[in-house]
Amino acid sequence: MKKHNFYAGPSILSEYTIKNTADAILDFAGTGLSILEVSHRSKEFTAVIEEAQQLVKELLEVPEGYSVLFLGGGASMQFCMVPYNLLKKKAAYIDTGTWASNAIKEARLFGEVEVLASSKDKNYTYIPKGFVVPDDVDYFHYTSNNTIYGTEIRHDPQVNVPLVADMSSDIFSRPIDVSKYDIIYAGAQKNLAPAGVTIVIVKDECLGNVDRAIPTMLDYRTHIKKGSMFNTPPVLPIYSALQTLRYYKELGGVKEMERRDLAKAEMLYEAIDSSKMFVGTVEPEDRSIMNVCFVMKPEYDGLDKEFIDFASTKGIVGIKGHRSVGGFRASLYNALPIESVKVLVEAMKEFEKNH
Repeated sequence: MKKHNFYAGPSILSEYTIKNTADAILDFAGTGLSILEVSHRSKEFTAVIEEAQQLVKELLEVPEGYSVLFLGGGASMQFCMVPYNLLKKKAAYIDTGTWASNAIKEARLFGEVEVLASSKDKNYTYIPKGFVVPDDVDYFHYTSNNTIYGTEIRHDPQVNVPLVADMSSDIFSRPIDVSKYDIIYAGAQKNLAPAGVTIVIVKDECLGNVDRAIPTMLDYRTHIKKGSMFNTPPVLPIYSALQTLRYYKELGGVKEMERRDLAKAEMLYEAIDSSKMFVGTVEPEDRSIMNVCFVMKPEYDGLDKEFIDFASTKGIVGIKGHRSVGGFRASLYNALPIESVKVLVEAMKEFEKNH
């Protein structure tokens, strides 16, 4: 039975990426070696990382003066690397979910953090509005997509201070004006590659302006100077990332990915909104097109497990909601085909009809 993979992360990868990665595990670039055992300093792998960096720049239209890094440690490592490198006195954050909250906690180890707004009062079911970013902060940080709660900021904020964004779960799902940002970072395991590598796009001139000593591994300049090869990089995920980036280019780039993602999200939200059994958990204007969260209406409370079991008979996996929200979460990352969304929608309608 075909599986329809809605897991939030690690998540679905394209067949293109999986097949090419599997081939490289057996024989990488005709070397007779597996990508799992090849030297990261070989000319064959150096070509991989250089092409991956160039494709990121091409797909996101990264301007001159920015570096693209492939680092270990996950996006959570960036929660401390960002303030380590940028925070002199005070930074501004908004609290829109678990990962934003974790980033705030880490930044407070390095200086004052002003939380401009929070949606915690309603269990992060909306994006705060109307807050003002002060001009005296070293940077403003936001999380563009909140994987657990299903909210998303689908625009580049206009601010007068350096801008930093955690785009772990929606990077490559819409065009970005990179010139507005000092740092963009994203864990790979949603829209790029298997877990194990984090992509960082950093404006070179924003670095080297803090007084504190920065440990070598946590200084972005170290990794820029060494081309992401200061220490052994996560070779396999970077190779997979290259395959995904090639695939995106082949399909027509980020604008085409956005078109597809919007169509998938519209289909699923329309099914939720027209349902007598299911209801969305997020304010409509703040809904994520990557992670769709919904629950049973009160009169059908208690049928969650039955629906998940029913969906599994259709090959649907990964729709159980995070414990912070409950209910269901369908992640519609770039690699998910619209056919999988159609199967989920039909399963919802059939289950509703049966009850």
